[in-house]
Amino acid sequence: MNIFLERPSRRSYGYWIGAFLVGIIIYFVFDEYHLIQRAAIVSWTENTEADCGVVLTGGQGRIQEGMSLLQQRRIKKLIISGVNPLSTLREIFPALPFYGEIDEKDIVLEKRSKTTYGNAQQSAPIIEALDCKSIVLITSKNHMRRAKQVFVSALPSEIKTMQRSVFSYPVDESLEDFYLEVIKSLFYRIWAY
Repeated sequence: MNIFLERPSRRSYGYWIGAFLVGIIIYFVFDEYHLIQRAAIVSWTENTEADCGVVLTGGQGRIQEGMSLLQQRRIKKLIISGVNPLSTLREIFPALPFYGEIDEKDIVLEKRSKTTYGNAQQSAPIIEALDCKSIVLITSKNHMRRAKQVFVSALPSEIKTMQRSVFSYPVDESLEDFYLEVIKSLFYRIWAY
């Protein structure tokens, strides 16, 4: 019996199609992994300046980085996005009294968003109302790729979006958090931008 003359079964077609689809999924997961890993932590190495800073809550060091930029006058206004609706500025940043030169009127707490997509959608009108021509996006290294893509798609093209990744002590994020970020980033790539 010659195997080259036999017609392949439907089962073998299904196997190859399934293997092909799994291969594509693995490719996209590793591609996203490498794109996320390329984000550099620049909070110690670059002197970024912009009209406004946007802090995405959810990790250590982010609000402090935004406050430092505001204190150093490298940004004029600071938007802290994703704040608990019941929280005040002094509750989320108790060290504020040590940043003497900061005027609390230059800080806007965005309290409606709960996701990265929501951060961008809720912050966009605030950014436009404050007449920001450029923003510094402040979040963790692993979150930066997705956050920047979502903000770029939510804002008018004339608003320049710069990145400022911060390091969260003692570790940036756990391996589980990182893989969750890869999956979220893939989902957002398909759905949000």
